[in-house]
Amino acid sequence: MSKAVQFFRDNGLTLVLMTVFFFCLFGMVWAGWLDKNATLADHGANPVGLVDYFFSPSFQSALFENWESEFLQMSAYVIMTAFLFQRGSAESKDPDKDNPEDADPARKRRNKHAPWPVQAGGLWSFFYSYSLGIALLVLFAASFILHWLGSAAAANQEAALHGQPPQTALAYLADPRLWFESFQNWQSEFLSTAVLIVLSIVLRHRGSPESKPVADPHSKTGH
Repeated sequence: MSKAVQFFRDNGLTLVLMTVFFFCLFGMVWAGWLDKNATLADHGANPVGLVDYFFSPSFQSALFENWESEFLQMSAYVIMTAFLFQRGSAESKDPDKDNPEDADPARKRRNKHAPWPVQAGGLWSFFYSYSLGIALLVLFAASFILHWLGSAAAANQEAALHGQPPQTALAYLADPRLWFESFQNWQSEFLSTAVLIVLSIVLRHRGSPESKPVADPHSKTGH
């Protein structure tokens, strides 16, 4: 097996997902740009360039509004599944068993193959033990801030067109528009996660690590 083939085999999921991501991102930019210029033409205004549209407040707000909800959903999922259970679900730990995810990393501190924070111990090991949830929360916070600032700037642009005074970004935090944009995505993320957890009790997808083996009983929890 060549190194190129082995690299794709070992990293194919990430490569395909990122390829689809960039394709969809370009599609979002392209379609949004065409729609924006059609709206400007209807009002007798000059069109905007593709790059200018990409960096416009309205597009940045829409982009990070979606990222924000995804990172919120993933961080909540990672954190909640550490201590909450759904019996029979492939997405849950078994509440009646000792799960390897709960093992104390201090027991592996002298293992030379353990990640260096585990070998270092102390605060390094503590923060590394929860680093996935922390990283996803940080990405959620960053996305929310960028969505908030972009939405505030877009709202001020609309206000200027109607001769209304602008508002500060801090004041915009109390604007219902910002929270409508956020909650409309948050609710769908939590719904889809709950549906996946429940459906994985009785449904299967052969070959997927998100599914229990096809022949396993519905009562089995975890993979």
